[in-house]
Amino acid sequence: MTRKKVKLAYITNDSSRKATFKKRKKGLLKKVSELSTLCDIKTCAIIYSPYDTQPEVWPSPMEVQNIIAKFKMMPEMDQSKKMVNQESFLRQRIAKSEEQLKKQQRDNREKEMTQVMYRSLVGEGLQNLNIVDLNDLGWVIDKSIKEIDEKIKSLLEQQAVPPPPPPPPAAAAPAPQVVTMTSHASRTTKQDMFNDEAAVRNTITDLATDSSQNQQWLMDLLKSNDNMCFGRNDDMLPYSLHTNNFWSNFPFP
Repeated sequence: MTRKKVKLAYITNDSSRKATFKKRKKGLLKKVSELSTLCDIKTCAIIYSPYDTQPEVWPSPMEVQNIIAKFKMMPEMDQSKKMVNQESFLRQRIAKSEEQLKKQQRDNREKEMTQVMYRSLVGEGLQNLNIVDLNDLGWVIDKSIKEIDEKIKSLLEQQAVPPPPPPPPAAAAPAPQVVTMTSHASRTTKQDMFNDEAAVRNTITDLATDSSQNQQWLMDLLKSNDNMCFGRNDDMLPYSLHTNNFWSNFPFP
């Protein structure tokens, strides 16, 4: 559950004011201790109250005296550089609030004149405006025209500049060289196997054909030898036997 906003005003009830003092004093000393630890700076606190006979001193009287002595050794300009009292603090808050009020009034005036400009565009007259209103309306109109011109210029520049080309699609990663070479080698090996098988088949066919021819020739030769050895006569002898002198002089039995 979030805390409700506390109204910063004097507490008229004595008991409630005393309880609030003790609680806030404890929280203040805790914040001073955290500030000293987190920021590594020298801090001290001296709190006077009507409820205690002695002031509350943190962290110790000796440490407080050392810090005050170092502060007094600083030049007066540095001592009072950002020092404020209650009156100065209130004046700063009032000046800041007045500045915020002026800014809000300017914003409201601009919005009001913008509405008058839009109503005048649909035919509403400007007879009820005084010289101040007309000056403010002219300022709003000039500002609107300037914004429109800048917007038109920006759109023309965007149309003049061609859009960047889309990035090329990411190419697929090439297959590893080893895989490609292995695949090619496999295809080459298969093709060689097919070529070798065809060559073997052709060789076997050629050998079979040659064997058949050689067998036929051998059979013809044997048949011719049979005719020469059994029941042969001189008319069946080869032509070379009749013409060779060596065979003609050989003494047959």
